[in-house]
Amino acid sequence: MHGRASWKKADSWAVVVVTVAKTRRFSYYRISEKMAIETEKKYRIDKKLLVELTRKLGKVGAEFAYESFEENYLHRGGVLDERGAVLRLRKTQEKTVLTYKEKLGSQTEFKQQIEFETVVADVDATESIIERLGYKLSTVYEKHRKAWHLGKTEVVLDELPFGYYMEIEGAIEDIVEVEKMLGIEHLEIEPRGYPRLTAKLGIQVGDVVEARFEKSKSA
Repeated sequence: MHGRASWKKADSWAVVVVTVAKTRRFSYYRISEKMAIETEKKYRIDKKLLVELTRKLGKVGAEFAYESFEENYLHRGGVLDERGAVLRLRKTQEKTVLTYKEKLGSQTEFKQQIEFETVVADVDATESIIERLGYKLSTVYEKHRKAWHLGKTEVVLDELPFGYYMEIEGAIEDIVEVEKMLGIEHLEIEPRGYPRLTAKLGIQVGDVVEARFEKSKSA
């Protein structure tokens, strides 16, 4: 009796384990199929070129999308560091977005990353969840951004406390086409992302590296 009961329990346990394993495997493949790969190319520019590119975008028929002031808060640690990933909270006047970014191995001038993001309703609760999971705030940077849609790409012109930059996001062939339209094929490439640039050019404030505008600039 005891042996039979034990066998039934063991058998049920085995079924549960198999079911969980299958569910996990199914979830893994679902995530893989829906994986969002961001492809972009970044350029270092100056203020004069920013003004010129703004004019060119209008001339070639780019559709102005939005203008925003952003505060970006990046968290690292644990499995994020192991994967070369980061959790970012991006705050604008309209909304706050939580983004997971993970680098993909690429030696080309086109940067590719896995990216998942969602709009956050309760910012304080989200920050508490991130901290309770063991991830630490490491980098903060502010940014003024203007964005356009051109063909199948998004073109952005950014101003940060340490300089001006342009990014084109889309498929590689579409990025190349936009470069030709704007006549920027020989523009200087910036291989580093804003977190790395902030780490190099920002100011250490306790355990966090920050790049912020003067109050009058972001007001």
